Amino acid sequence: MIKAIAIDDEPLALKIIESFCAESEQISLEKTFSKPTDALKYISNFPVDLIFLDIQMPSISGIDFYKSLNRDMMVIFTTAYSEYAVDGFNLNAVDFLLKPFTLERFQQAVAKADDFFNYNNGADQSKHPYLFIRADYSLIKINISDILYVESLNDYLKFHLENQKPIVARMTLKNLLEKLSHSDFVRSHRSYIVPVKRILQIKNKMIYISHEGKMIELPIGKSYEEDVAKFF
Repeated sequence: MIKAIAIDDEPLALKIIESFCAESEQISLEKTFSKPTDALKYISNFPVDLIFLDIQMPSISGIDFYKSLNRDMMVIFTTAYSEYAVDGFNLNAVDFLLKPFTLERFQQAVAKADDFFNYNNGADQSKHPYLFIRADYSLIKINISDILYVESLNDYLKFHLENQKPIVARMTLKNLLEKLSHSDFVRSHRSYIVPVKRILQIKNKMIYISHEGKMIELPIGKSYEEDVAKFF
């Protein structure tokens, strides 16, 4: 169960969140606050996992409030102003709810928070069947089984996925490898990671992957030949 609080200067908005949380089995709404200062005192004594946080408040913006916290906790921003979305996701928000939001949209955000919470609190992230990455100002869940291969583009990674458009995220191959099972993925080149199950053939220092009737060729770097050979 995720322990949460809600902060909003509008009592009606807090009532809605309280009502929606009562419909959720994943969230335990511990308390609601109309004043950020009161919420700050509560957090210092009673740690929480998630904050539903309004952005447009008279005393301090939700953005500045979240920046002031020195604790690692999830946040779902709530606001009537869509222009704040970019700032919210730059702060690693789990989701961004645009008022007025429906119960269905609220539940989608909660489900994402629940997945992310379980992902972060697992003993070994490499054992999860999915990844969370930040791309296009949102938190995206990628099923590991859908990965065809991952391509490095300097400080970014391009995830090539089965039956989906590629997703580009700011991340390094080294960081990604720490989240993947070493028995299921191999780094074949300084610019590529490949799922072992996708490899159909290795020939002339090239890896061959089949997708939608087309053959994809990926090079094997000289310094990675030994790593690839271990699997075959």
